[in-house]
Amino acid sequence: MKKEKVLFVCVHNSARSQIAQEMLNKMCGEYFEAHSAGLEPGELNPLAVEVLREEGIDISDRETRGVFDIFKSGKKFAYVISVCDGANAQRCPTFPGITKRLTWSFADPSTFQGTWEEKLEQTREVRDLIKSSVQEFCGSICAANCP
Repeated sequence: MKKEKVLFVCVHNSARSQIAQEMLNKMCGEYFEAHSAGLEPGELNPLAVEVLREEGIDISDRETRGVFDIFKSGKKFAYVISVCDGANAQRCPTFPGITKRLTWSFADPSTFQGTWEEKLEQTREVRDLIKSSVQEFCGSICAANCP
């Protein structure tokens, strides 16, 4: 069975889109191939690295990617899902081919305040919200299309 490609986009590709990519690949990897990118690629957020490590996923050596580089490569995606706020979601390019665009709004871990532990707890909450959205996405898409 051919996997449908999904692109998760956020501002820096440093946390939310990375988490979403890994959650989809882990939970529904037999049906989807997830990728991620950022509007303005930054540095990988150590909070995201840690909360994914808690899920048994290691992204510590991953680099961030730019959405416009992926756009220019001509890759086609069945779904492009923005995981940032609505204002930034509007900056995402329209991808070629038949693409369904979705917006899932999540807080940005790079804006969290407090101690490391406080920021880590807030990032866990974002991870769990993303995980829940991915589960719902997998269920709704697979209910209609998966064997």
